[in-house]
Amino acid sequence: MSDAAAKEPVESGRWRMLGLICAGVVGVMTTWFSATAILPELIADWQLSPGQAAWLTNAVQGGFVIGALGSSLVNLPDIMRMQRLMTLAALLAAAANLSLLAAPTPLMAILARAVTGIALAGVYPPAVKLMATWFRTGRGLALGALIGALTFGSSMPHLIRSLTDGVAWQAVVTATSALTLGSAAIFALLVHEGPFPFGRATFDPHQALRVLRDRPVFLANLGYFGHMWELYAMWAWILAFGTAAAGAGLDPFPAGTPSLLAFTVVGSGVIGCLLGGWLSDRIGRCLTTAGMMAVSGACALLIGFAFDGPGWLLLVVAVIWGMSVIGDSAQFSAAVTELADPRLIGTALTLQMGIGFGLTLLAIRIVPVMADVMGGWQWAFLILVPGPVVGAWAMMALRRLPEAAKLAHGAR
Repeated sequence: MSDAAAKEPVESGRWRMLGLICAGVVGVMTTWFSATAILPELIADWQLSPGQAAWLTNAVQGGFVIGALGSSLVNLPDIMRMQRLMTLAALLAAAANLSLLAAPTPLMAILARAVTGIALAGVYPPAVKLMATWFRTGRGLALGALIGALTFGSSMPHLIRSLTDGVAWQAVVTATSALTLGSAAIFALLVHEGPFPFGRATFDPHQALRVLRDRPVFLANLGYFGHMWELYAMWAWILAFGTAAAGAGLDPFPAGTPSLLAFTVVGSGVIGCLLGGWLSDRIGRCLTTAGMMAVSGACALLIGFAFDGPGWLLLVVAVIWGMSVIGDSAQFSAAVTELADPRLIGTALTLQMGIGFGLTLLAIRIVPVMADVMGGWQWAFLILVPGPVVGAWAMMALRRLPEAAKLAHGAR
C-alpha cells in the first residue's frame, strides 16, 4: 500500500472526528452561561443581592477550578478513558444545570452552578487531549476549531434568551440542559481516541509539580494566564456593559438588543479561533498569541470611548474584541501539547486551565467593582488591560528559548 493510500483514512477520519467532538463541546458548553443569560430575571424573581448575582456566574468558574485542579492532582485525564470521562461529566453538567428549575434558595442555585463547573472540567480539557490524538499536523487549526466550538456554545444561551424573549427564563435552562444531554450521547457513542495516542500515566501527585517546573511550559502558561484575566470577565460582563449603554440612550442600539449584542460579540470569537489556528500553524504559536493579545488589549482600552456611540463604532470595537480575545486561546493549549512530557499532556492541560480559570474568579469579581468605582460601566474594562500585556510578553520570551522550536513544527 502506498504512503498516500495509508494516510487517506487518517486524513478523512480526523476531520469527521473533529466535527463530532466540536458538536459535543457546543452542546455541553451552553450550560456555562445559562444563568448569566437570564440574570436580570433571576435577580427580579429571587430578589438577589449584587453579591449573589455575581456568584451565579463566578460559581461556575470556581467549580471548574476545583474540578480541574482536583483531577490534575490525581492525574485523572491521563488514567481514565477520555470518552468515558467526558460522557459522565456531560451527564452531571446537564443534571446540575437542570436543578436550577427546582433550586429552593439562591445558595442552592449557586451550589448547582459550582457543580456545573466541576462537571465542565471533565469535558473541556479531555476534549483538547482527545482532539490532539487525531492531529499531528494542523493541530493549531484543529484546536482553533475546538475552542471555536466552546465559544459558540458559550454564546448560545444569549441567543436562546433573545429568541425566547417574553417567555419564562426556565426555557433557557431547559434548552441548554437538553443540548448537554445530546452532547453526552455524542461522547458515549460516536467519538474515540485517534491514531496518535499519548502515553498513559499512573497516579502520582508529584507529576503536577513537574509540569509547573518546566520553564517553556511555564511561559506558555503565563501567556495563558494573562489571556484568561481578560477573556471570561469580558464574556461575563459584556451584557451588563451593553445594557448600560442602552440605558444611557445609545440610539440606534447596535445589534438590536443587549442580548443580541452579547451573542454577536461572544459568537464572533468563532471566526477569531479559526483565524488564530490558521495563523498559528503558519507564523507560529508565539507570534499569533502575542498579536491577538495586543489587539484585544487595545480593544479593552478603547471600548470605553465607544460607549456613547455612534452605535456602529461600539459594535465594530466589540466584535473585534470578541474575535481577538478568544482567537489565541487554543494556541496556549497547542503549545502545551507540544512542550510538555507526552505522558502528562492531560495533567498539564488540566493544570493550565485550572489555574487560568482560578484567575477568572478574581477578574469577574473585580470588573463590577471597577464599574462602581468609576461611576458606571463605561471604563470598567480598563482593569483587564494588564492581562494581555503580561501574556504577550511571556509568549515573546518563550519564542526566544531553544525549546520553542518544538512549536508548530518549528514555526515557533
